[in-house]
Amino acid sequence: MLPAVLDFARLRAAYAAGLSLPDMVGALLERLAEADPAIFIARTAPDALHAATAELLARAPEPNSLPLWGLPFAVKDNIDVAGLPTTVACPDFAYEPTADAPVVARLKAAGALVIGKTNLDQFATGLNGTRSPYGAPRCVFDAAYVSGGSSSGSGVAVAAGLAAFSLGTDTAGSGRVPAAFNNIVGIKPSPGRIPTAGVVPACRSIDVVTVFAASVADGIEARRVAEGYEDSDPFSRRFGEAALPARLRLGVPEAGELEFFGNAAYRALYEASIERARALGAEIVAFDYRPFREAAALLYEGPWVAERLHAVQPFIDEKPEAMDATVRTIIEGARSMSAVDAFAGRYRLEALRREAEREWADVDALLLPTSPDIQTVEAMRGDPVALNARFGRYTNFANFFGCAAIAVPAGFTPAGLPFGVQLVAPSDTDEALAPFAARLHAAAGTGAGLDRDLCPPAVEDVPTETIAIAVVGAHLTGMPLNSQLTTLGGTLLAQARTAPGYRLYALAGTTPPKPGLVREPGLAGPGIEVEIWQLSPAAFGRFVSAIPQPLGIGKLILDDGSEVSGFLCEPAALAGATEITEFGGWRNYVASRARAA
Repeated sequence: MLPAVLDFARLRAAYAAGLSLPDMVGALLERLAEADPAIFIARTAPDALHAATAELLARAPEPNSLPLWGLPFAVKDNIDVAGLPTTVACPDFAYEPTADAPVVARLKAAGALVIGKTNLDQFATGLNGTRSPYGAPRCVFDAAYVSGGSSSGSGVAVAAGLAAFSLGTDTAGSGRVPAAFNNIVGIKPSPGRIPTAGVVPACRSIDVVTVFAASVADGIEARRVAEGYEDSDPFSRRFGEAALPARLRLGVPEAGELEFFGNAAYRALYEASIERARALGAEIVAFDYRPFREAAALLYEGPWVAERLHAVQPFIDEKPEAMDATVRTIIEGARSMSAVDAFAGRYRLEALRREAEREWADVDALLLPTSPDIQTVEAMRGDPVALNARFGRYTNFANFFGCAAIAVPAGFTPAGLPFGVQLVAPSDTDEALAPFAARLHAAAGTGAGLDRDLCPPAVEDVPTETIAIAVVGAHLTGMPLNSQLTTLGGTLLAQARTAPGYRLYALAGTTPPKPGLVREPGLAGPGIEVEIWQLSPAAFGRFVSAIPQPLGIGKLILDDGSEVSGFLCEPAALAGATEITEFGGWRNYVASRARAA
């Protein structure tokens, strides 16, 4: 009944053809029961999953009527999901979260169904997937080999057809290495785009929540729902979109910086990937990888290890014996570091960043191996630190430099082991990077996960002619009407705030609940949070024509003085409405009502 890999297109087609949501859940539960138990630390109980299904059907009975309607997803067990424990692969650390992390809440609001919490390298410390008392998830193509980590279970869950997408985290490369080792896509957003509130930190200042999926298109779709400013997360930010040229200049490391640790098959596959990129129209430019490599080394050899200690210090002080021996050794290495070391590390990083800027001047994005090597579980357990360090050679620098990255499959060795490459580009090129990444994946002809025949869909380039529109309420990301934008090809452009001079009201008798934004010149208010979306002219016309009274489109003034088309409300509609200006935005108001309930 279910495809081997649960890509979005085939699941949606099945729903449209008559597959019921309860039947999908039933078939998936059977598949989960037969899966490697090391993939999950905790699974959503069947009764709870059926209850979530019933709630979704009551809220949105029409198939595919929400952006992620009926798509099952898994969550790395360092991200909070209400009703399931957060263990970080350490039983003695476990706690019961009372609320979903914002990223999980947004995905569930968009119609996705949580199927469980996945295994990981303990405290998200490792890139191999063997550092867990719950077992070691294995590469789906050869169980003798590691799955990659630390988001091991999340990568395997998608590759094995247990989830349509999954959440991981990426500090050093944990959202990309499992993708490479299991023939799937790993989307690593620019830091700050997806909130990390409700995530047990590894290195809090550079942690990123990531998405695994069968294709770039699927992963980007889930990322768009998950991302957006979150006030409860001090590292969340209001982001924009940076463009890339139509013909990319792709940087590849000079020969002296290429290292595959004797893995000739991976070297050959990387060289083939370069030629594939060239055939797709990219200009290939050799660059000096040294400053990137030296920055990557700082993550475990420099004072950022102290961030890992800060995250778990009360626990490790009280119960050091409860930790994996390798993880404990790595984290406790920070005890010998001082504040002077921290500043020295920061200064060194800034110097390397400046050196890297000179390399960026000649390229638009980097085409790198995701990992230069893969190892067996047995070998990894025999040499857990040195072999693990190999996996991060080309990934560790990305968050230090604020980069966006997309890891895609790139072929198989003669022994049948998967290989992957990653495209890495400057901050907030997340959208611009996706079309070429999708083409590179498709050109490799690898399929996705265990389905070697799957044809990944294209990702359309962002139209050059677009119209921006500001939304303030039910059309925000994760809100009930957001699909009216996404189904028209709308793309989130930025988080923003209006200038002072606007009042916000919760309108009476609207379904779903909607706010009304009213301009009042001279009002010394806080300004109202909005999202700026972009639509093609045709899509903009269709969207505006469907807006019901008393709402309409007018010109909003933003806090930077610019103007944009956006939602305004007729004053006559305010009868019976409640002013909610003090909340600063619709999302905060909705959250306050949920807490009160």
